[in-house]
Amino acid sequence: MDMPTEMQHQAMGYDRTATMFSPEGHLLQVEYAEKTVKLGSNSVGLVCKDGVLFVADKRIRDNLIAPESAVKVFEVDEHVMATAAGIASDARVLIDKARLISQQHRVSYSSPIDPVSVIQMIADTKQAYTQYGGSRPFGVAIMIAGVSKNRPHLYTSDITGNFFAYRANCIGESDERIKEELRRGFKDDMTMDDALKLVMKIFKEILDKNFEISRFDVGMISLKDAKLVRLRGEELKKYVK
Repeated sequence: MDMPTEMQHQAMGYDRTATMFSPEGHLLQVEYAEKTVKLGSNSVGLVCKDGVLFVADKRIRDNLIAPESAVKVFEVDEHVMATAAGIASDARVLIDKARLISQQHRVSYSSPIDPVSVIQMIADTKQAYTQYGGSRPFGVAIMIAGVSKNRPHLYTSDITGNFFAYRANCIGESDERIKEELRRGFKDDMTMDDALKLVMKIFKEILDKNFEISRFDVGMISLKDAKLVRLRGEELKKYVK
């Protein structure tokens, strides 16, 4: 009886290092890391006509945790924000690097960094950890959003170090289901308020009885002032029907 492919990989050691290709051309540690992202709580990003928006599910399971300490939308610079799905500590390391290069850019050039430069640095770092031995891949997908030259931007970087620009996107456990809803309901001419109502409606349908306002972290950057504004708790009630 033939041994299943996955057992063959384990027997031959193809999944023991991030730098060893399997006979089928796969980096198995990278694929395992992609599964980790699917276990993470959802984050949704949308580019709207008046700015860019993040809606992140904090998914706090322990009521002993102080809710304000569970942050899912991170400020990179006043005009750039980030969110993630996967291993939160991996995300923290990458976002701290993003904050550092953003401040270095301000000091060196006396101007704010472009969001694409931030996501490119993150993607380059992730790619390096799939190519060199002695370390594992970052187990996190990261979305970067911001405003540059009076235009909103949204980017997503996956485990492999690829990144793409999006009109709207979702990362985390229910990403495909949420993206299907976004394809049906999202419009390019939506305002951030309209987009937030749409996303809260989607989450309400998906989470059903587990839906609670307190589990969401929302970040908005408008074209008007290009600064991150956060919404939490009671501030979100008017967006839920």
